[in-house]
Amino acid sequence: MSVPETVDRVLLTAAVVMIVVAGAALLARIWRGPSMLDRAISLDVCAALIIAGLGAKSASARDPFYFPIMLVLAFLGFTGSVGIARFIAARDRPTPRHGPGPAGDGGGRGRTGPSGDRDRGSGRSDGAEGEGR
Repeated sequence: MSVPETVDRVLLTAAVVMIVVAGAALLARIWRGPSMLDRAISLDVCAALIIAGLGAKSASARDPFYFPIMLVLAFLGFTGSVGIARFIAARDRPTPRHGPGPAGDGGGRGRTGPSGDRDRGSGRSDGAEGEGR
């Protein structure tokens, strides 16, 4: 074995060891949680670790066979993350407040003009509220 091949083997072995250690830490994070968002992020990292493992396998075999599979897995991981993020964002959206706001603000509607009084119109200064629409 030549020196470059030995270096390649050592680096690939180190990469596989790091992927396995990261996988063990990932399983611990999925198991412990504590929140659903932690578990969702862990599943996304799981997809990245699978892609990294396939990359190491492809590099050790010097075979590009796994590249399209890695690309599909990356796409699925991305779309899964976006879907989970949208689900969590919709679930955690704050409920709208009903009723008047703090005392004296008139419920928070309208804009305050330069003179300090509320502008309840359409933003036009000619006073023609409904004309020309």
